[in-house]
Amino acid sequence: MSRCSDPVSILEYKGDDKLIAGIVLSVVTFWLFAQTTFNVLASMRTELRIGNSVSDIAVSVTALFTGAFIVVAGGLADRFGRVKVTTVGLALSAIGSLLIAMSPCGTAVFLMAGRMIQGLSAACIMPATLSLMNAYYDGEERQRALSFWSIGSWGGSGLCALLAGAVDSTIGWRWIFWMSTLVAVVSWTLIRGTPESKVVDVNRRPIDWTGTWAFVIAMVALHLVVAKGAEVGWLSTFIVTTTVISGLAATVFVLFERRASYPVVDFSLFGNSAYTASTLSNFFLNGVAGALLIALLLVQSAFGLSSLQSGLMTAGYLVAILVMIRVGEKLQQRWGCPRRPMVLGCATTVVGLILLTVTSLPVSQYVTVAFFGFTLIGAGLGIYATPSTDAALSSVAESRSGAASGIYKMASSLGTALGVATSAAIFEALANVDGQSAQALVGPGNDELRLAAAAALWFNVAIALLALAAVVFGMPRCAAAVHS
Repeated sequence: MSRCSDPVSILEYKGDDKLIAGIVLSVVTFWLFAQTTFNVLASMRTELRIGNSVSDIAVSVTALFTGAFIVVAGGLADRFGRVKVTTVGLALSAIGSLLIAMSPCGTAVFLMAGRMIQGLSAACIMPATLSLMNAYYDGEERQRALSFWSIGSWGGSGLCALLAGAVDSTIGWRWIFWMSTLVAVVSWTLIRGTPESKVVDVNRRPIDWTGTWAFVIAMVALHLVVAKGAEVGWLSTFIVTTTVISGLAATVFVLFERRASYPVVDFSLFGNSAYTASTLSNFFLNGVAGALLIALLLVQSAFGLSSLQSGLMTAGYLVAILVMIRVGEKLQQRWGCPRRPMVLGCATTVVGLILLTVTSLPVSQYVTVAFFGFTLIGAGLGIYATPSTDAALSSVAESRSGAASGIYKMASSLGTALGVATSAAIFEALANVDGQSAQALVGPGNDELRLAAAAALWFNVAIALLALAAVVFGMPRCAAAVHS
């Protein structure tokens, strides 16, 4: 099999700061603007007059679509061009944001369509922009470019609650998505004119559409079961039927992928314990995004805080995650193996999540404790990020790094989607239980919302512990075993 870059790449075009700025802005359209729904969900429900379960699905469906299509989108970028696919992603981002900004009251159709399109946008942008940076920057310049990419993604996720609160409390949540549309246009303007970069493969790898659609059907059906089960009844015809559909689609996916020549998910990669531990822990740890949604809903619904006040509660998360990314990198270099910083990162995240579960505290005390909790969560995720990514990619052969990175990123998006959906489902189900039962479980003076939030947050503690277990029991102790 012979591979080469397109003619422009042969001429060794070098990326500049303009391209970096355009790429960072494209990443921000998802990690900053699309994620703001965590903090404006209550406002959106009230203004659009939509049900809780529907709005919960709208929040998590974006990450679901990103995870479901990111591997395919990466393959399309390699085949047809990374600049083209990034441009398509920006167009989808603008369309999705416009649909959300123009959502009419009394229906969730525009909101849901916009959120799905935003997910497809992120699936296009993330692998294509990373490949552009890999193609057009070398050595220290590449490290610098990737650092800016990480700042756009991690920094955007840390800033989203603050931005959402500031905009929602002043000019209204719809302006978040008008801004997102503008940012997508500016990003396109900066990237426009960049020479195309793609892989020319004599034996072109076909797109596994059968496996892709089986996987999408399985994930969407599972998502509906989790989100709607408590509302319509776990033994209702709809839930039972949807569960069967999800199971059948998942079975078809696994059977087909094991026999496919070019599968969406190469299961043989999981024969490597380091890669398995990194990917599993990445899946579970990204699931704790549900804690952000639940904590923000609690302080707004039960404590009466504004979206701006609740966003300020997460300020420590932003600072900690940006600072500790480099700390995690340095710890891995000092200790010589990714296992110990990954364990430290997961454990720190668990402690932060436990602080969030103390929902019986008075309002002022809970907000203070939650601030420190979010700071620890940000610190833990920052410490974990670089060692985990390095362990996942360095543990497989270079020829399989593309497939390995695609599955790793898929795991993070799907972990976020299912973690948010499950947390929201637990919260909505228990928020409607009898008040006397709620007090019996949590203690005198606490209402249903406090109970529901505590239960949902303890779920997040549980999945963070699963991430820790995946590292402790799966990650090799020495660097040589990881890189073998």
